[in-house]
Amino acid sequence: MINGKATSKLRKSLRDSSTQAILMLFPMLIGFVLFTYVPILFILRYCLYKSNGITSSFIGFANFSRLFSRDVAFWDAMMNTIILSVGKLSIEIPLALLLAVLLNKGLKGTGFFRVTLFLPAITSTAIVGLIFSLMFASFDGIVNNILQSLNIIARPINWMGNKWTALAMLGFASIWNYFPINMIFFLMAMQSVPKELYECAEIDGVTPVQRFFKITLPMIAPIMQVVILMAIVGSLKVSDLVLASTNGAPGGKTEVIMTYVFKYFFGYSGRAIEVGYASAMSMVTGIFLALISMMYMRMSRRMSSIY
Repeated sequence: MINGKATSKLRKSLRDSSTQAILMLFPMLIGFVLFTYVPILFILRYCLYKSNGITSSFIGFANFSRLFSRDVAFWDAMMNTIILSVGKLSIEIPLALLLAVLLNKGLKGTGFFRVTLFLPAITSTAIVGLIFSLMFASFDGIVNNILQSLNIIARPINWMGNKWTALAMLGFASIWNYFPINMIFFLMAMQSVPKELYECAEIDGVTPVQRFFKITLPMIAPIMQVVILMAIVGSLKVSDLVLASTNGAPGGKTEVIMTYVFKYFFGYSGRAIEVGYASAMSMVTGIFLALISMMYMRMSRRMSSIY
């Protein structure tokens, strides 16, 4: 009798929607814990050790002392990351928003342009890096050939030979690769705005520009807050694009924080494997990203409560 009641209770709980949801999410949660939190615990341990991944010896806070007192290249990579992120986001977000506004008008051919504009987002970032490195190649690159044919330049420009031109190339490549996903987010947000608001505004004689700033922007502000946060974090974490295009050239001047840490973790580009030091850099980078995210959320908290 007791077993029968227990079985009936178990069947009833399994039919509950919340229980079914937890059971379906459980395999994913196991993977999330194993591949997210367990590595973090290892990093917390290794940052206090001198380690090459096989042998290790405890050195306390020596890795952090080296990072803050002697490793100028790390802070140069940090500054490059900030410059690249600010530069590309100042173009990427307005461009995505503008294209979303145009697509939201429902003009003829909108479906075709929506698919075409989204294509860069489904292209591998590594492939994008290779394509742009070939386009901006100093010898027989497409960009140099076009500029020379238009008589804008007399001789090919060595785009990879200068820090700022190389960073500009990385910025263009990153914008082209990532603006489509932000455009789709903005478009979905705009399509959720009630049409009645626009109809009432049109009756009152409100201009399209006023409708955009008084209705559209305030209504999509909560979603825009999240989209910009994801764009900021994604920009600060850029790595594969740099590895596939400049690989830090010229002379490490376009190295970003994630590629710099990566090269110490895996002994890339002739570096020795230093898991302990790379773990210390990862800790500092994680704290930096968390501070940036918290500062942004605090500065933009009004966006989440406009409507």
